[in-house]
Amino acid sequence: MVQRQTSIEGVLLDEQTVVSVTELTQVCGVSVEQIQLMVGEGMLQPSNGAQPEQWRFTGIEIRRARRALRLQHDLELNLPGTALALDLLEEIDRLRRRVRTLEQHLGAVRDVE
Repeated sequence: MVQRQTSIEGVLLDEQTVVSVTELTQVCGVSVEQIQLMVGEGMLQPSNGAQPEQWRFTGIEIRRARRALRLQHDLELNLPGTALALDLLEEIDRLRRRVRTLEQHLGAVRDVE
């Protein structure tokens, strides 16, 4: 019996990762026009210029774009609905981080007492 090994490659997406609009369209499988609509709706915040060919996106923006596209596909949301859902999901994430921080702080205070 022959065993096959599967190898998976990936790229860590963080604030230091920067891609052009063309690279973003390739990663997300969408057109430049779709990215322009997402920028126009405020879902994505490109840097480096007013024209799409000058835009640069961080890894955070890539993750945001992919999340937006999943929401549009899975929930059949329009652009304004997707923008609202993204904002609400990010607020939930922010609040969860804050609760974890407060719980850790309270745990540390209780340990001292």
